[in-house]
Parts: sequence; structure tokens; C-alpha cells
Amino acid sequence: MTHERRPLLGYAMVLVAATLFGVNGSVAKVTLTSGLSALRLTEARSAGAFIGLTLIAVIYSPASLRVTRRELPRLALFGIAGVAFVQLFYFLAIHRLAIGISLLIQYIAPVLVAIYARTFGHEDVRRRIWIALALSLTGLALMVELWKGVALDGLGVVFSLISALVFALYLLLAEYEVGKREAVPLMAWGFLFATLFWTVVQPWWSFPTHTVGKTVSLQGHLSAWHLPVWALVAWVIVLGSIAPFALIVGALRHISATRVGITAMLEPVVATVVAWVWLREALTAVQLGGAAVVLAAIVLAQTAKPATQLPQTGD
Repeated sequence: MTHERRPLLGYAMVLVAATLFGVNGSVAKVTLTSGLSALRLTEARSAGAFIGLTLIAVIYSPASLRVTRRELPRLALFGIAGVAFVQLFYFLAIHRLAIGISLLIQYIAPVLVAIYARTFGHEDVRRRIWIALALSLTGLALMVELWKGVALDGLGVVFSLISALVFALYLLLAEYEVGKREAVPLMAWGFLFATLFWTVVQPWWSFPTHTVGKTVSLQGHLSAWHLPVWALVAWVIVLGSIAPFALIVGALRHISATRVGITAMLEPVVATVVAWVWLREALTAVQLGGAAVVLAAIVLAQTAKPATQLPQTGD
């Protein structure tokens, strides 16, 4: 079945998705300060995204959810090592760092993937990837103000770097799996195994329902406003996961994965601006300069490797 390619629509879908992902960082950070742990928020997000993405797959293509027994171990690895851990370490990082810095460190992952593809995968990756690596390391040093002995929260930086590593692993696993099935059912299976993993680690019967039932301040410039925690969790699931992911997948029908990836770089920009306006998270001039250098590195990395239609987890 062929679809008419409408590039403007594709770009619009990615921009909306990146904006939703960017806003989601601040929503998640407020949720985490309510008393709900990063592990529990990850568990709730995984379960909600699994239900939503599965429903989308059932409505549009039920057969796409079929898998063989031999595929299950790979999908389990993808769901646990990729989907579950990417979310967990991102949430742990933003609990200690400014959202924009956490995201930009995590987004070094495409640079790592391109380096892996050239070094170990023997793929045709342009040499500009080494420039991208140098830029990303320079930008990272500026963002953490390395000459001050890492001015940021050390554990937060470690969580962000781990998030970048597991995000790179997620991209590599997704690149392999996406050639075998469509993105929505792949992510549905990924979120299923992530949910099963967290259910074993922290059973649902011990879920802190008293926490999600209380009302909390939205903090920062919105401190006078209050919402129940369950509403914030619902935002993280629906508008921070299912909706933007569906938009990203839909955009791949109209523009290439490389263009989607580059356009999605709006996410850390939106996340930084929203956190500044809402939560009063401000970056120094040097950190903003470092962020710009990292963005340049990520764009180079996106164009250094041939385009592949990878599903995006978002944050």
C-alpha cells in the first residue's frame, strides 16, 4: 500500500511530537518531587504506553503484533535493556540536573551509535563522525563546567551518561528489530517487557496509591496551581509517550528518518525553555554555549550514518 508523501505534514508532526516530549520533561520532574519514585513513574509510564500502543496496533494492523517464540528473547532484551532503562536513568538524571542538560547528554547516543557502526559494524559512516565526537565531548565539558571539577551534581551527570549509553543500546537493538516489524508493534512489545520487568522488581500491589491520589503544587512560576499526581502521571503516559510517539511514526511516512532525527532536536531546546519559564531552571552562558556545540555534534552524527527508520522513545 502506497501513501502520498507530504513533507510539510511530516515536519509538522515531528515538531509537535518534539514539543510534547520537551514539555514532558518538566511534567515528569514535578511528578518526581511529589514523592513518586523514578522507578514507579517508569513502571506506570511503561504500562500505560504498552496499553495505548497495543490498542493502536490492534485497530490498524492486528497481524503486526504476531511474533515467533524465537523472537521473544530479543524483544525482551529490547524492552528491558533499552526501553525500561532509558526511561529510568533519564528520570533519575532530571531529578538532580536541569532538564536541558540531562537531555543533551542523553542525546550524545546517536554519536555513540555512529562510532559503533563505523568501528565495530564496518558500516559506511562518513568521517565527519569524528568531528561530531570531538564536538560532543567539548560541549559536554562546557555544560558540566569541567574546569570547576564538574560544577553539576556528580551523580546526576553519571545517570545522564548511563542514560546515553543505554539509549545507544536501544537504538542499536531497534535498528535490528525495525527491519522485521513496524515501529508501533515493536514499541508495544518493548513496553510490555519493560512493564513485566518492573512488575517483578516492584509488584503492582505495593504501588503507592496514596501518592498518586494526593494534590501537589506545579512549582516554579505555576506554584499557585495544583493538580493531583495521577493527572501528572496520565500526562506523562498519554501526551508524553503515546501521542508524540504516534506522531513520530506517522511522520516517517512523509520524511526520512534522518530528517526526523534532526528535526526532533527541537526537543532539548523546548525542554530547556519550558524548564526555564516554568521551573526557573536557568543555564549559564557557558552552559548554553556547550548545549549549542552538542546540538551541532548531534546533527553531524545524524547525517554521518545512512538513514534508518528507528522508533523514537522520547523522554
